[in-house]
Amino acid sequence: MILAAQLYTLRDYLKTPEGIKESLKKVRDIGYTSVQVSGIGPIESNELKKIVDDLGLTICATHIGYNRFKEDLNNVIKDHLIYGCKYVGLGSLPTEFRNEDGFRNFAKEFSEIGKELKKHGSQFVYHNHHFEFEKYNGKTAFDIILDESSKEDFGILLDTYWVQAGGADPVYWIHKLKGRMGVIHFKDMVIRNEKQEFAEVGHGNMNWGPIIEACYETGIEYVAIEQDTCLGDPFESLKMSYEFLKDKIK
Repeated sequence: MILAAQLYTLRDYLKTPEGIKESLKKVRDIGYTSVQVSGIGPIESNELKKIVDDLGLTICATHIGYNRFKEDLNNVIKDHLIYGCKYVGLGSLPTEFRNEDGFRNFAKEFSEIGKELKKHGSQFVYHNHHFEFEKYNGKTAFDIILDESSKEDFGILLDTYWVQAGGADPVYWIHKLKGRMGVIHFKDMVIRNEKQEFAEVGHGNMNWGPIIEACYETGIEYVAIEQDTCLGDPFESLKMSYEFLKDKIK
């Protein structure tokens, strides 16, 4: 498995091409060899590709907005061919789809989009939050999505924090998604002032030994480190997570 930095963690530093280049150098200096492109400002695809190539990084995955999938799929495909990136991710589901029929319709619609992506060597992946664990007639939204989508064309990018926040077991879900997942988000959870908060991997309360073992057992390719909010410097947070994982993931 390869450790990657999810760039959404650094979004406040990625608003310009200069900021992107400087930030990616810091990411590479920490030790990461891959990144997930998410939350970055405007930059030409070829320019971004040159930056990552010059730094010895790869792009393992992206997050693309819902409207780009629907309205600009041809350019999404072109960008990912330039990047040399297989996994094309949707970061979240628009609010209007968050109901029983909406989850079903989304699963079917994006299976077709995933089928088109696959023709060009890409794989659609859906990134979960906690709302997918709400039940409808005894069945979680996540199960509805899985049952109504194509296993071949509709992949998953599981987020460990949000699984835990949904009251579910990350290890169970990693095994459940075997064959549908090549990238996973590692994100830790801690309690501060009686509230769930994000934490650096290994510095919260999640049980990482079994999670990592499950990833090896199910053939995960990339472990992307993400932290939605950081108490201090997000580069330092990425470093703390990397230092915890570097000897556990090889």
